[in-house]
Amino acid sequence: MRPVFFVIVSFFSILPIFSQSASNPLITSDSEAQKKWVDSVYNSMTLSEKVGQLYMVQVMSNQDNATKNKVVELIKDHHIGGLIYSNGGPMRQARLNNELQSLSKTPLLIGMDAEWGLSMRLDSTYAFPWNMTLGAIKDNKLVEQTGRQIGEHCKRLGVHFNFAPVVDINTNPLNPIIGNRSFGEDRDNVTEKALAFMKGMQSAGVLANAKHFPGHGDTDQDSHETLPSVSFSEKRIDSIELYPYRKLIKEGLSSAMVAHLNVPSLDSTGYPSSLSKHIVTDILKEKLGFQGLIFTDALTMKGAANFSETGDIDLAAFMAGNDVMLMSADVGIGISKIVEAYNKGNITEARLSHSVKKILQAKYKVGLNNYEPIGLFNLSKDLNRIKDDALYEELIENALTVLKNMRAILPLRQLETKTIAYVNLGDDSGATFFNELKKYAKVHEVSDEKLENLSDKLQPYNTVIIGLHRSNESPWKSYKFSENEITWLEEIAKTHTVILDIFVKPYALMDLKNIDDIEGIIVSYQNSKIAQEKSAQLIFGAIAAKGTLPVSAGDHFVVGEGIPSFSIKRLGYSIPERVGMDSEKLNKIDSIAQRAVDLKMTPGIQLLVAREGKVIYNKNFGKHTYKGDEQVEFDDIYDVASLTKILATLPLLMELVEEGIVSLDTKLSEILPEYKGSNKANITLKSMLSHYARLRPWEPFYYHTLDTVTKHPSSKYYRTKQSAKFNVEVAKNLYLRTDYQDSIPKIIKDSELLERLRYRYSDFPYYILKKFIEKHYDKPLDELVQDHFYQSLGANYTTYNPYHKISSKKIVPTEIDDYYRYQEIHGYVHDMGAAMQNGVGGHAGIFSNANDVAKIMQMYLQKGFYGGQRYLKPETIDKFNTCYYCDDNNRRGIGFDKPQLGEEGPTCGCISMTSFGHSGFTGTYAWADPDKEIVYVFLANRTYPTAGKNLLLRENVRTEIQRLIYEAIEE
Repeated sequence: MRPVFFVIVSFFSILPIFSQSASNPLITSDSEAQKKWVDSVYNSMTLSEKVGQLYMVQVMSNQDNATKNKVVELIKDHHIGGLIYSNGGPMRQARLNNELQSLSKTPLLIGMDAEWGLSMRLDSTYAFPWNMTLGAIKDNKLVEQTGRQIGEHCKRLGVHFNFAPVVDINTNPLNPIIGNRSFGEDRDNVTEKALAFMKGMQSAGVLANAKHFPGHGDTDQDSHETLPSVSFSEKRIDSIELYPYRKLIKEGLSSAMVAHLNVPSLDSTGYPSSLSKHIVTDILKEKLGFQGLIFTDALTMKGAANFSETGDIDLAAFMAGNDVMLMSADVGIGISKIVEAYNKGNITEARLSHSVKKILQAKYKVGLNNYEPIGLFNLSKDLNRIKDDALYEELIENALTVLKNMRAILPLRQLETKTIAYVNLGDDSGATFFNELKKYAKVHEVSDEKLENLSDKLQPYNTVIIGLHRSNESPWKSYKFSENEITWLEEIAKTHTVILDIFVKPYALMDLKNIDDIEGIIVSYQNSKIAQEKSAQLIFGAIAAKGTLPVSAGDHFVVGEGIPSFSIKRLGYSIPERVGMDSEKLNKIDSIAQRAVDLKMTPGIQLLVAREGKVIYNKNFGKHTYKGDEQVEFDDIYDVASLTKILATLPLLMELVEEGIVSLDTKLSEILPEYKGSNKANITLKSMLSHYARLRPWEPFYYHTLDTVTKHPSSKYYRTKQSAKFNVEVAKNLYLRTDYQDSIPKIIKDSELLERLRYRYSDFPYYILKKFIEKHYDKPLDELVQDHFYQSLGANYTTYNPYHKISSKKIVPTEIDDYYRYQEIHGYVHDMGAAMQNGVGGHAGIFSNANDVAKIMQMYLQKGFYGGQRYLKPETIDKFNTCYYCDDNNRRGIGFDKPQLGEEGPTCGCISMTSFGHSGFTGTYAWADPDKEIVYVFLANRTYPTAGKNLLLRENVRTEIQRLIYEAIEE
């Protein structure tokens, strides 16, 4: 039978753990009380009521009243024993179930085809992956947990029997019914998975049902349209198809469903298995010793043996040894046929009581002796648990399978050498996959209706990621490549490095004639949102590849294949519960951020929180400007202001320290000869970068270039058109004299020192270091930081002077300048001193998004390692992340800000002293905590339209959010 198309995501309640009898899995630990209740109910029934218990009728909660009334009549007039729910919705089902249960003299046994759980999710049809996906997972404890949580789903919705697991060993790729519903083709793997699933589900108090006996795995016919034949020898069926049943029965399987199959080697009558006494009684009951409930498959299926009268199939099914007649064509006539046979002596009392009492035993076991209606309060919440989301993620991560990895192309490294295109094949969306890829590198989607044009468009790229995306709506959807897609794939692979990622079952690979030119092949199994996200993360090494093929895929790959890979410590993306944090508590951040926007503390915000290398909160609030329509998006970039100090200048200086070019004790006169003899000659890098060197906080360099009367840019220093003499672009159509850049270092060198030594924040050190670093490398700072860090980190949204490279629609403006440049500052650095250095300052000038800032902070957190590459040594990070002047009431590290030493400071006061970060004038903030493995990034443009009062600072918005982050940690 096909499983239901809505799924539930459920609930944890106090659930009974069933003890299993070695012989009868329906017997409970209080067997005497159970027997007393069963006998009492059975003896109170009329003959018709007893026979009625044998029937389970299909119900849909979205059906019309006329159809529902027919079910009501069956309950009232024929005393049916149970219902099997199909299409509909959980809330409707709960209400309908309560109504129908109230009408039944004996509580109804409720069943569902919920093989993959039940979900109300908008982005996923099913709560959990299909069995084929689970079959790729090595850790069977995860499959057991899946069974457990599906059992909890069912329990919450008043479902007692779940018609799962499918234990068919799918050895036929053309099987139209089983396919994704099977755990695979290896009998041991199928058995282990099914056993784990069964144990998990039955531990939740929901009875399992192994199907489809004796084995539906090797047929290419649709059992809903005909009677498929399985033409294997009895020996083969005994060794393969029956193998999992033996194991599950031994471990306490509660029920089994007999298939709608013709198996000539087991029954030569041509009857379906469910009507075969030899298959049901001689083999399942006697040979395998099964004493649990036995269900027919739907008795309405086509292709059954010809019976002259309605109801004869029901009688034949019961005579064959089945206990429950599933979905009879006419329940009333079927009951009358069985009653008639009983009265004629063709059915003994022992035979009738055997089945009916088993059904009553099952009802007692699931608690129907003390029936209570389904509680509707909080049902929606209970059916949408974070717990299930977390498990779904973990299952997909463990299933993803790498089948080919030539030249170790996976995971992608050395991003600075990669030009990456993404090509979408198939008939479904790959948007989630593409957007996730873009979090790691500069990836462009390339498409065209003609191969020739597509090939031309792909010429600039050396790496092509091709995704085959087909519908995830049901496991029976098309999964194959089209002939054109195969041709396109082969042609692209001839000229490019190709990674093929198929979001369908592995059988799709069978149609590929030649895979020699494809460097990487990944099977992602499903096109769900989570599968797309996790597969992109695998490609870039944020997660490892762990899965193995559950089935063979033609001549190329055999069952059990899978190439393991390891994480190379790039940021991944997950949910808070996966890293020990509470989603509900973390979501309190939303209200603070939204309040900041609503009260016009800033037009918009990008917010990111990562823990243990996983981004677990990444949201955007507000707009680019108060009056505009541009909502803040993930890939918008902000002027990060003084974060530039730790994102650009500091890592380059760390490299120079490692290379022995300088040390923290190096004096300014040693790196810049012009400082010899100056009042700054003996200032060390350590004291200067700790803001403990008596340097002035800043200098309004721009002010000296304004007209003394108009206070506008003086014509002595500025032009509206660029030329060799006026080549420093401080804003749109405004160019500073080229030679003025020489004046800035001189002003700093000649400036007076503060009168006394104390902590005083200053930008001067970064002007000084910029000059030294550029002189040392003979290269500008913006090129250096790209070459040394950003390109290989995949920080492709991080840059100086973005107006040259990025659409203005993706750049958040910072201010409407009414004191220097007299225009909207949009894509040009806000800081005046950085602007006067052609936008490239050591202290300011970087534009970035929260995701990129997090990558750099994560690299620091990981002691200089990121994406499979060591950028800096751990001891270097530690050296710079040290407070050398704490005894002098100076909290600062080398370049890094550190937590406050007293009551007030840059953090919430709830963070470890090993933590470090920085803030920026435009409203930005980035902080990392090695103790809790947390990275927190806050980007804003609070200076728009005017800098004015820093309400973000005054209201402690950034640090209040930081406090909530720490409160969300589950100890």
